Amino acid sequence: MSALLDRSSDFTMTARLRQPTVFAPLLAMAGFVVCWYIIHHGFFTDGKMLDTPIYAGYAQHMKDGQLPYRDFVETYPPLAFPVFLIPALVAGQSFGGYTEVFELIMLLCGLGAVGLASYMVADMGVTGKRLGAVVALGGLTPLLIGSVILSRYDLWPTLLTVAALAGLYYDMPRTAFAFIALGAAAKAYPLVFLPLAMIYVWRSLGRRAALESLAVFAGLLLLTCLPFAILAPHGFWASINSQTGRPLQIESLGATIWLFAHQVLGTHLHIYFTHGSDNLDGHASLQFGTVMSVLQVAAILGIYAVYALGQATRERLLMTSAAVVCAFIVFDRVLSPQYLLWLVPMVMLVVRSRRGPLAVGLLAASMALTQIWFPHHFVGLKHFQPVESWGVIARDLVLLALFGTLAWPDVPVWSSVKSLIGGLRSHAPPRRLPHLEEA
Repeated sequence: MSALLDRSSDFTMTARLRQPTVFAPLLAMAGFVVCWYIIHHGFFTDGKMLDTPIYAGYAQHMKDGQLPYRDFVETYPPLAFPVFLIPALVAGQSFGGYTEVFELIMLLCGLGAVGLASYMVADMGVTGKRLGAVVALGGLTPLLIGSVILSRYDLWPTLLTVAALAGLYYDMPRTAFAFIALGAAAKAYPLVFLPLAMIYVWRSLGRRAALESLAVFAGLLLLTCLPFAILAPHGFWASINSQTGRPLQIESLGATIWLFAHQVLGTHLHIYFTHGSDNLDGHASLQFGTVMSVLQVAAILGIYAVYALGQATRERLLMTSAAVVCAFIVFDRVLSPQYLLWLVPMVMLVVRSRRGPLAVGLLAASMALTQIWFPHHFVGLKHFQPVESWGVIARDLVLLALFGTLAWPDVPVWSSVKSLIGGLRSHAPPRRLPHLEEA
């Protein structure tokens, strides 16, 4: 009888401990649905800036038998096509129907992303206020970012990215690398944390697992991209080149220097439209785009180095993955509002660390600040109005603070470098560094 009671008590305790794992994703998804409904009404319905007409146009070309990159201009990666085409196949010629189906697909992607991230955080044993912060960030995302979430396809690569992180966290490396490949074929940014994933798998699961996973990644990426590169090589590579050579977009961190100078010193600014965005004109601002690219590469490489100098733990992998994606966004020449969606599940996953709650707050603030000018007052920003300009400056500075919060080294970098150099000089392997816990 005593043994039976003990087993009953253990079962009750296990069920009680598992409740957050079940309820956290349900609450986050329920909040997401409610906020999704809210942004279809009132204030959020005015002044929308939609990309769905562009997607519908691409879908019509494909329905007519035309090939992307060869028969029409296409700036999106290959795995964006299914998201563009499926609504057209379901809705026919009705643009209203196309919009509804597209939004339903994005809703499902958003629910999957915040639900999976919330589940992982609860499964880590996070409870109390930290778990509440995760649920709140995931559930309130549509309300924080506004109507831009309805007409951009970024929730699709966001779902693929969090699925890749889940695969790494639960030691399923081949699955994880498959999702990294799919994410990169939908939107290029998951490529930036591929080296981190490679380091983690190599150290934690061995060389064979790392090489097999890399082979899965390469094979799947080739499967999705190579047919287009063969059938339409000129258009395919031109699409890639057009994205890597863009000027400073008016909302980017680099552009805030000129916005600040205009508001404080009265310097003259001009913009021009190209590559689907409004960009700063002028020799100095155009040249500064190169400076931003150098900073972007330096920040990303620095994050790789810091991760390599410490232990390859799952917690550090999640933190540095969020940091490297944040670096890619913050120092890019383009900083569109929808890019912040990429960070939502990634920041949710780092809440267990000491810096996690601050990161959640900074990301939420950056999304809310975006609504100062987008979409309702974007024309005001194009005319460099004070409120809209200072809104951009404030948002980008908050994102810069978020980058610093995520990327701050958790290992003694200088002593690590000296140890590495000493090990190389003595032809001996450098000593392993103790991991500094943040929790």
